[in-house]
Amino acid sequence: MSVDTAGQAIERLMSLHPKGFDLSLERIARLLSRLGNPEQRLPPVIHIAGTNGKGSAAAFSRALLEAAGRAVHVHTSPHLVNWHERYRLAAPGGGRLVADAVLAEAVERVAQANGGEAITVFELLTAVMFELFSEHPADAAIVEVGLGGRFDATNVIPRPAVSLIMPVSLDHEAYLGDRVELIAAEKAGIIKPGAPVVVGQQEWDAAREVLIETAERLGCPLKVYGQDFIAVEEHGRMVYQDEDGLLDLPLPHLAGRHQIANAAAAIAAVKAAGFALEEGAAERAMTRVSWPGRLQRLPEGRLSALAPEGAEIWIDGGHNPGAGAAIAEALAEAEEKRPRPLLLIAGMLETKDQIGYFRAFSGLVRHVYTVPVRNSDAGVPNSTLAARAGEAGLSAEPVNSVANALRLLAETWNGDSPPRILIAGSLYLVGEVLAENGTPPD
Repeated sequence: MSVDTAGQAIERLMSLHPKGFDLSLERIARLLSRLGNPEQRLPPVIHIAGTNGKGSAAAFSRALLEAAGRAVHVHTSPHLVNWHERYRLAAPGGGRLVADAVLAEAVERVAQANGGEAITVFELLTAVMFELFSEHPADAAIVEVGLGGRFDATNVIPRPAVSLIMPVSLDHEAYLGDRVELIAAEKAGIIKPGAPVVVGQQEWDAAREVLIETAERLGCPLKVYGQDFIAVEEHGRMVYQDEDGLLDLPLPHLAGRHQIANAAAAIAAVKAAGFALEEGAAERAMTRVSWPGRLQRLPEGRLSALAPEGAEIWIDGGHNPGAGAAIAEALAEAEEKRPRPLLLIAGMLETKDQIGYFRAFSGLVRHVYTVPVRNSDAGVPNSTLAARAGEAGLSAEPVNSVANALRLLAETWNGDSPPRILIAGSLYLVGEVLAENGTPPD
């Protein structure tokens, strides 16, 4: 089989079934029943929901468990470049993205079991995850929610080892509601009676209260950031504290101050799930953790070579105001430590709050180049996006591609120091950039 066999099989499914989400558990439950209910044969599951930080929490949880010698499956979505990124299977020395032949066979098997009945592609791919994770041995499985929680296709797990709820804010309002407490209630849907719950750092008190009330009503052992555990930066280190004491750790390898709270939530979740965590393992995890496309330094490649000489290029797939604020804070700190002019190359989807996202960068970004998002039907036209950046108070102009934005910068840059460039606003855009740069995740 070629490396594209699984991708081709999934593309065929996308031509037969609707794209997007149709939130319900009936179809996935029917399909899993035909498959012999693989969701009931998983290793202990860390189930992760939230608006922002789910992927980082999954990456930290994986790093913590693997540093402690555990074999771990990981499910995340969406992917950046290849469908295989959604399925990382446990392997000696650390998990590996699923082999193409293994994924292709599982996709075909799940499609046959569905028998052409109405279902979404995400539901089919979630069933593939359950099949793969039930068939390959592991000590733990980390499962990221796709959208919401209550009716997300992953929410057929009977009893997770822990439900981890990361920061909740406004996003996907058409599906989840237009008030943060409504969105929190959807995320809280992954909480199961009596199963441990960890609540990560929350910007909104209303969201935190909904999550705490749900866990208490269902009789769940509960750990809440800022109440039962916390982490702070001290003297260039990360100090984590809970009822068991202190962990004095290196700062997380992932960039941004917000990653300290994300790491803390993962530590609390791993412990709540019943896994022993020694300080040495936690220290190794902080230095090894990796999460592509989230405030990641763009590796050297075909695209990065087009930028002004010496430019510092970052990519980030955050796409809502909460994510924008976290990234802007991280880049403001970078500006304090190593001053450079900041330029933004942005592409976004129509379903996102573009103006709210851009406002986070007010007073920080010198200029914005807006580009189309080519891998999504919901991409905002670059001219429209430039106008919305202008409404947020930023200087902006449309350009027809990231490559041309970098070329334009290289031709016109005459600053005293090389620029810092952020390419951001959509995971679809980040995936395009990594593919075009020749540096897909592995």
